[in-house]
Formats: sequence, structure tokens, C-alpha cells
Amino acid sequence: MEKVKWYIFASLGTYFLISYILFSKFTQEQKEPYMDEIFHVPQVQKYCEGRFNEWDPMITTLPGLYLVSVGIVKPSVWLAGWSGKVACSTEMLRFINLLFSSGNLFLIYLILCKLHQTDKTASTSRRILSALALSSFPVLYFFTFLYYTDAGSTFFTLFAYLMCLYGSHKISGLLGFCAVMFRQTNIIWVVFCAGVLIAQKFTEAWKTELTKKREDKVSTSTGASITEIKKVTQFMVEYILSATNVKSLISLTWPYIMLLVGFLVFIVFNGGIVVGDRSSHEACLNFPQLFYFFSFTLAFSISHSLSYQKIVNFIQSLKKHPIFFLSLTALSLFLVWKFTYVHKYLLADNRHYPFYVWKKIFQKHKLVPFILVPGYIFAAWSFVDSLKSKSLFWNLIFCVCLVAATVPQKLLEFRYYILPYLIYRLNIQVPSVFRLVLELGLNTIVNALTFYLFLNRTFHWPGSWEVQRFMW
Repeated sequence: MEKVKWYIFASLGTYFLISYILFSKFTQEQKEPYMDEIFHVPQVQKYCEGRFNEWDPMITTLPGLYLVSVGIVKPSVWLAGWSGKVACSTEMLRFINLLFSSGNLFLIYLILCKLHQTDKTASTSRRILSALALSSFPVLYFFTFLYYTDAGSTFFTLFAYLMCLYGSHKISGLLGFCAVMFRQTNIIWVVFCAGVLIAQKFTEAWKTELTKKREDKVSTSTGASITEIKKVTQFMVEYILSATNVKSLISLTWPYIMLLVGFLVFIVFNGGIVVGDRSSHEACLNFPQLFYFFSFTLAFSISHSLSYQKIVNFIQSLKKHPIFFLSLTALSLFLVWKFTYVHKYLLADNRHYPFYVWKKIFQKHKLVPFILVPGYIFAAWSFVDSLKSKSLFWNLIFCVCLVAATVPQKLLEFRYYILPYLIYRLNIQVPSVFRLVLELGLNTIVNALTFYLFLNRTFHWPGSWEVQRFMW
């Protein structure tokens, strides 16, 4: 046990040291606030000065990041004798995200231990490697070095999920509130925490039902047949219609329900989910966002999501269920045709990678979005196949939350995929050491390339003297 603790703290120390070296380089090259920092940094500096009644209308998130930052830097001022300007400088504010990032590494490790505690093949070394691979996930790791909400938002959401897994639901609800204060859409993952409990109750009741009926062949895995799914659906309806069962679920999930109700009240009084600039954050039914997410997930988990055997299994599945896959393809083509939305930022801002993804791939020809559909189908199948160890009820909950987190977003923004990707990756079986090393190596290469482009490949817009940089 002592050796395990030493490995964990050694990993944390190494991670923090490497991150701090990169942080120093970032700060040296980009001293002034960049991109969304031009809104975040001045706002928290107002809070540092005690001006809590002033708000920048261009900011769209709640002030969780700023309140936590003030709560950290104010004691630092008193303990170290720093001036207010130093404590609330861009460098110090960015450093807070470095702390959140290190916290994320530890939380990911603890969640992996809890989720896979019965998996004897998931050794300590594999869990630590998996935690390192996930904490260095390129889209999340990059924003460790800028004063953005991502690191803190992820920290409190993962913390809430961990407490939920351990049964501390009051604490989980409180942490979920903190997560929502960082980013409103985190309410979806608060609902997910409640859904995990509901899925557990459904699974237990379903197994009891099977025992009574002696229908041992019927399962709740994602590989269930249509007939089995019908039986499960009927069971769910009957379960929910029982007042006793509903009362039991409410008594179990009430901390999350209270937070959800409070959030709905906030939406009513606020007139929407967005706090500030609503014109650029309008909700729509952008169903292809699901396809982009599945492709994104396949790309970043390719070291363990793609193999020769998996391709063979997919082909066999196509042969076994041709009508289902043909119908799914037809539906996907229709969704791409009727529900593809393109945000103005995606077409105008050439500092972000999605701009080039859209320009170099989707805008090459008008048929390209349709040609990509078979790839989407495989990516979606691979996604579902990787979660086959989870119950059908768990997968239904996760699917609902995934749709809620992605489909309403008009803008193709990889940052929106951070939390659903992490939850997916945490819940699949822990890969082998070889595949984890490949995953960590891939993330390291992508991070190195991203840092190089950001720091060294600067450019200028016509008629502007400001330095522009490439980023996620």
C-alpha cells in the first residue's frame, strides 16, 4: 500500500513539474490575456478589487471561476505579503488552472479505482497510466495554461461524480453546484450522477424480476436483442408508474433534484441558460454534433478503440443486422441533410482548429458530409461496443446526457466534448499497458504539436498589429 501511494505521488509530482515548465514557457511567450482571457481576466480583477457588482456582458458563464480564484489569491496576498496586482495578475490566475489540472489527475485515478475495483486485470500501474493519459488529454490539457473555465469545470464535475460513486450524494450535489457555477451545461452531468443511481436501482429490480420469472437468458447488456429491449422498456414503464418506486428514487436522488429545480428556476428568471452574450450561443437541433463527437472519440481513443478484431466484429455485425444498419445509415443521411448548422465563428475565426477541419474536409465538396456517414456509423458502433460491459440502463442514461450535451450546440467546438469523452473513457475497460503507452504517446505528440504551433507559429490578421496564435 505504501508503494502504491509513492507511485501516485511520484506521478503527481512529475506531472506538476512538467506542467509548470510548460506553464512558464506559455507565460513567457504570451504575457497578455489572449482570446477569451480578455474577458475573464479583467472580470476577476474587478472581483479582486471588491467590485462584485460589475459584470462584463460578453461573458456567458456564471462567476464560479472568478469566485474560486479570489478565494485562492486573497489568502495568498495576506500570507505572502504580495500586492494585489501580483496576486490577480494573468500569470497567477493561469496558475490556478495548473492546480486544477493536477487535481484532475488525482480524481481520475480515484474514479478509475472505484469503477474498476473488481477488475483484477486493472493493476495499479495500468490505472496510473490511464490517469496520466486522460489528464494529458490534449483538448483539456492545453487549456491548463490559459485562464479558461475548462480545468476547474472538469475538476468539480469529476469530483461530484466520484462522490456519487462513493454514495456521498449531499457532497456530490454541492460539488455539482460548484461545477454549474463554472459552466451552466454541467447541469447535464449532475443529472447523469442522479441517472447512475437510477440505473443501479433499475438493474437491481430487473435482476429480481428475472429471478422471479426465471428468464435468465434475458440480459441488460447493450448487446440485447430487439425483443429483450422491448421487455426492458416495458419493465421501466411499469417501474416508474409505481408510486413506491418513485418515492424511493426521489429519496435517493433528492440532492440532485434540488439542484436541477434550482437551475430551472434560474433559467426562468434569467430568460435562458446563457448569462451574457446570447446572440452567439443560440441553441438548435444540430444532430451531426453526435457524429462529430463519435469521430472525435474514435480518433483520441484509437489506440484501444481500433483493432483488427474490432473491424472483423463490425463487419460481422453488418452482415447479421443489415436492415438495422441500412435504416441507421438512411436516418444519418437525413440528419446530415436537414440538421447541419454552421456557426459564424466556425467560418470566420482561423485561430481555432475546427476552422481548418471544416474548411479542409467539410467544405471540399457539398457531398463530403454525406460521404462521411459510413465512418460515423463505425465510430458510433465502436463507441457503443466499448461500453458493452455497462448495463443497458446505464447506457440509456449516458446516451440521453450525451445528446443533451452535444446536439443543442450550434458551434463545432472541441471543448464541448471534454466531459463526455472523459466519462466514456473512464467507464470502458482499462486497456492493456501497451495500449495505454500508445495512448499516452499519442496525447504527448498532439500536445507537443499544439504547443509548438501556439508558441512559434504566430501570425497577424490584415490591418491588425496583434499577434494571433493557433489553438483548439
